[in-house]
Amino acid sequence: MEGLDLKQMTAMVKVIAEEKNLPEETVLDVIQMAIAAAWRKDNGDKDMNVRAVLNMNTGEADVFVTRTVIEAGLAFNPATEIPADDPRAEGKAVGEEVEEKCKVEGFGRVASQTAKQVVIQRLREAEREAVLAMFEDKIGTVVTGMVLRVDRNVVRIDLGRTVGIMPRSEQIDGEYYTVGSRIKVYIKGIERDERGAGLLLSRGCAEFVEYLFRQEVPEIENGTVEIRGIAREAGRRTKIAVMSTVPGIDPVGTFVGGRGVRVQAVMNEIGEREKIDIITWSDNASEFIREALSPAEVVKVEINGKKAKVFVTEDQQSIAIGRQGQNVRLASKLTGYDLDIELSEAPKKKKKQNVEDALLNAIAEEGENPSEETPEDASEDTAEDAPKAEN
Repeated sequence: MEGLDLKQMTAMVKVIAEEKNLPEETVLDVIQMAIAAAWRKDNGDKDMNVRAVLNMNTGEADVFVTRTVIEAGLAFNPATEIPADDPRAEGKAVGEEVEEKCKVEGFGRVASQTAKQVVIQRLREAEREAVLAMFEDKIGTVVTGMVLRVDRNVVRIDLGRTVGIMPRSEQIDGEYYTVGSRIKVYIKGIERDERGAGLLLSRGCAEFVEYLFRQEVPEIENGTVEIRGIAREAGRRTKIAVMSTVPGIDPVGTFVGGRGVRVQAVMNEIGEREKIDIITWSDNASEFIREALSPAEVVKVEINGKKAKVFVTEDQQSIAIGRQGQNVRLASKLTGYDLDIELSEAPKKKKKQNVEDALLNAIAEEGENPSEETPEDASEDTAEDAPKAEN
């Protein structure tokens, strides 16, 4: 056969399977797809539904063309349809499919080239799928990779067996990535589209911060403390709600660590620019909202359904809202409540006594309670004060 030796390809199935670390069935399917594509190129139409079967023992191949039966007398596409009165459609009802068998005799040069391209492309895709399957059990974990290429919106990271992508939405705001540098990334999942499959990586998701804390706080593993929620704007601020399951254990202190060593280890990974607020979770919604809005001091919380009015004093309003609304936005995301920050009425202060009134009262009290000093004592005081006045 010109340009395409089926017997040779049959013999290569096992070799290719071992080399690519793929099942023989997968390699055989790829070769059969290539034969179908080559046959379609030489003998048929691009719209044809063609499948090929390669006999591993003889090295011979057959192709099967599938067409749909339509009513007789109607205009039809011979590549995909067949009229009901066609002898090949005998015994088939309208709407059913007819499969016609054709023997593969040989391929031309163009068809052979098409087959080879299909084999290369399909084997590459199959190999990628096999590698991605190896990472399926690593979804939800953090791995270390090397920055391979940095595009405008996508960072490609080499993980050894495969290359993952980290789109702009999964990056830390303000973080720069240098080709050749090694970084930790969270495996978020496997994305499949018309262009194929790829490993989706992230450093900007809340799960990345949670995983880092799990590595630093062993008490999470034994159940002493728990993470109840995380709200994050990567590169800016993270709020994490924690609780203790054991009385007497301070959950916030446990996550912060002695001299802040635990939270500092997480910040070293995500960057010092991103602040981390660790707060105590509460099943009391009002208390939880107060904690979530820290460092702002809250006067009162009024809850109505999933909405809450939060009252603060004027000097705490900007703190509660945060820069560009960041603090209240993260608190809302963490608590699950739509928070509305409102000013509280300032508490009435007692009227300060006028200085003059105070002096008058003091004089009046002096008159009612005259001094017990004797005239002689007063004279002595006056005499002592005189030189001082001169000085």
